[in-house]
Amino acid sequence: MPRLRRDSFIDLRPFTASPAFARMWVGSTLAGLGGQLTIVAVMLHMYELTGSTFAVSMIAVAGLVPMVIAGLYGGMLADAFDRRRVALIAASVTWVSTFLLAVLAWGGLETVAWLYALSVVNSAANSIVSATRQAIVPRLLPRELLPAASALNGITMGIMVMGGPALAGVLVALTGYAWTYSIDVALMLANFLGLWSLPAIRPEGTMVRPGLESLRDGWRFLRRAANIRLQFILDIIAMTFGQPIALFPAIGAVLLGGGAITTGVLTAAIAAGAFVCSVFSGPFGRVRRQGIGIERAIIVYGVAIGLFGLALLAGALGAFAPETVDEGHPNVVIIVVAALALALAGAADNVSSIFRNTMVQAAVPDAIRGRLQGIFIVVVTGGPRLGALYAGTLATFTALWFPPLLGGMLIIALVAVLVRLSPRFRAYDAEHPVP
Repeated sequence: MPRLRRDSFIDLRPFTASPAFARMWVGSTLAGLGGQLTIVAVMLHMYELTGSTFAVSMIAVAGLVPMVIAGLYGGMLADAFDRRRVALIAASVTWVSTFLLAVLAWGGLETVAWLYALSVVNSAANSIVSATRQAIVPRLLPRELLPAASALNGITMGIMVMGGPALAGVLVALTGYAWTYSIDVALMLANFLGLWSLPAIRPEGTMVRPGLESLRDGWRFLRRAANIRLQFILDIIAMTFGQPIALFPAIGAVLLGGGAITTGVLTAAIAAGAFVCSVFSGPFGRVRRQGIGIERAIIVYGVAIGLFGLALLAGALGAFAPETVDEGHPNVVIIVVAALALALAGAADNVSSIFRNTMVQAAVPDAIRGRLQGIFIVVVTGGPRLGALYAGTLATFTALWFPPLLGGMLIIALVAVLVRLSPRFRAYDAEHPVP
């Protein structure tokens, strides 16, 4: 039986090359784990208050415009001021919004309006933290270690989304919402430790103060940067048509049974795929044709989402179902099949993310990197919100299995056509990065 080569496993050199990066990674991982507790708890909380999948999907949609504005403005701040200070201020806003959620839950004062409002503030501030933190990474590490750093982010996402939703489902079921929010408040303190220990990091090159001219400067660069622009478009397609997370509460409550625990398992499956993929990400650092890598990874993602839709269709037709499907009697077989399809989707999305993030960090000059990272974060976090609107709205008028099945087919077709029309993207060389 062939043995795995040592260089098949994740490259840990970024930790030893930069202790500052290591501290920031630990802090963001713990804070992200807590953040996932709140994301899933708010979804479950909203479904309990309203009984509506559409209301759950609107949590993401309501925060879309504020998140876009915050991401773009946060990118401008990161290109004009000390990036460490920008990240610390934004992290403070995120912490306060989570603290207020916990206070309201403990007092029994939570309402639909409060859940929407605080979720919007949380997501907007967090988009600034993420954009600024990603703009910091290339200043802490040499270019050849950027793919390894992106793979380590996959480990972070795996821990966050694999542990967070599963833990959130159990905590909500056993202790309630107040304790779940409170644990996030405690875990988020680690974010400050990771950011506080960084040195001051001011952008290099000509700085443009935040404002309309700064935004126009970033837009002009993006218009010239065909490779960066196309990878943004491809990710929006994948996330818009292949992000069924808003359906998970209804799937657990109505279609497959298991309630909050099924919601946690399905969400965690995506992260489990990303985590395992990152563990074996060593070879990704040697891939030079990263545009082709992005194309193939997103097509596999579309296939996996389509398979998830087929699993839900089988569940809707009663395959392997117990006599009664409810919270205490789940359709275990279909839940397992659906989770495996989502794990494949998580792995494929992680491969795409590693190449896309590396491309932005390596090909974009430091003086404008904050603004491009702001756009990158808007795409990465805004796409799933469009996906929530697509899935929630379409499922309301059709069935829970239809949005992922249709979405998977759309992803495969659109990505294949767009990349074939862009030979420069397919020729992108990581040794000679051209935006």
